[in-house]
Amino acid sequence: MENYIARQPIVGSSGSIVAYELLYYQEAGNAFNAHDANTAKAIVQFFNQLDEASFLEGKEAFLTFTPNLLMQNIPRVFDPSKLVIQIEDSVLVHPVARMMLQRYKKQGYRLALVGFQFNSRYMDVLSMVDLLRINLENITQEQLDTFRSVAAEFNLKLIAYNVDTTELRELAESAGFDYIQGKAVAEVARAKAQKTPQHLKANFFRLMAAVTREEPDLDEISQLIGTDVTLTFSLLKMVNSSYFALPNRVKEIKQALTILGLGQLRQWIYLLSFGGEDDLTDELIKVSFQRAVFCQNLSQSVPNFPLAFSESYMLGMFSILDQLLDVPMEDALSSLPISDELKRGLISHDGLCGAMYLLTIAYEQGEWGQVNRYAEQLQLPLNVIGQQYLEAVCYVNDTWSNLTEPFESSNNQK
Repeated sequence: MENYIARQPIVGSSGSIVAYELLYYQEAGNAFNAHDANTAKAIVQFFNQLDEASFLEGKEAFLTFTPNLLMQNIPRVFDPSKLVIQIEDSVLVHPVARMMLQRYKKQGYRLALVGFQFNSRYMDVLSMVDLLRINLENITQEQLDTFRSVAAEFNLKLIAYNVDTTELRELAESAGFDYIQGKAVAEVARAKAQKTPQHLKANFFRLMAAVTREEPDLDEISQLIGTDVTLTFSLLKMVNSSYFALPNRVKEIKQALTILGLGQLRQWIYLLSFGGEDDLTDELIKVSFQRAVFCQNLSQSVPNFPLAFSESYMLGMFSILDQLLDVPMEDALSSLPISDELKRGLISHDGLCGAMYLLTIAYEQGEWGQVNRYAEQLQLPLNVIGQQYLEAVCYVNDTWSNLTEPFESSNNQK
């Protein structure tokens, strides 16, 4: 029986990611609806693996448990300071619910109550919980006022979830929610982004160092550019401009660097240094990097996938280009030297490229029914998808950690 996990970011009032909700799926059914020891054992093994791989990047995890899993002490696989136990009505109706929650509270775990109703079940546990999770989908002003009043009276923090539109995000912000979760979180990440792409500063400084070495390493330079969607976009657009008047469009980073030459590459880096303040949050670029690795690795398991290895990487990387540039995807891609199959996949979500793009988004959102649908279309085994997702997250986390450590300290160590 295969198990799958996805993480959905939760942002704080500053717009930065403070935690992840873990969305768990079991191939034979939802793990939270299974009530046996085998399910508990699988979760323990799986989360131990994730902890070792730093899947959460040191951030808190929000996770929903059934009464059965709480009774079996499954939350104990997490450090109490890193886990928020989410409580649904199925827990509250359990005859020993209060005793279970008191035990976890004493052990240092934080508790989040999903929704709220004015009845004895909910009122009895309010003194023990730390957060209220509120579904903003179709919420009325009266309900919103009620939740805010309860939170204020019991000194609880509020989490808005299903924040899937700009309007709901603005409502959550104006209502003073402490945390926001949903598809519109990306809007928070790019709230201050400019239409001209900016570069990731720590990565940019490493790139400057790499191109100014006495004997620059083309592979190192290519890798540094390839982790940053804004640098990749800028490089390909420049090399394919009328200035170079190339007979064929350049589609790969290393090929672009060869054509550009070291002298012009250094001039390009110099010009980028005058790009102004980087208002784009690192997280949006990181998402594009993770999608790039995920799509590229998955493409190797898809029969007759129409994209080359390098363009499969671009499928994931450029999936957020419309957000970066604040223009329709069709306009964002119009000047890029990419294949028609890749463009159709990103713009109209057609064919196998479109299925790969939609699979990536569905997996990130934990929309398991959609994941199954696109996996079948791509002829991808679910265990391959789950494994490649984990490997992509871990690879990106490790790479990102190296790229974003203070440049000065790493430079001084050489």
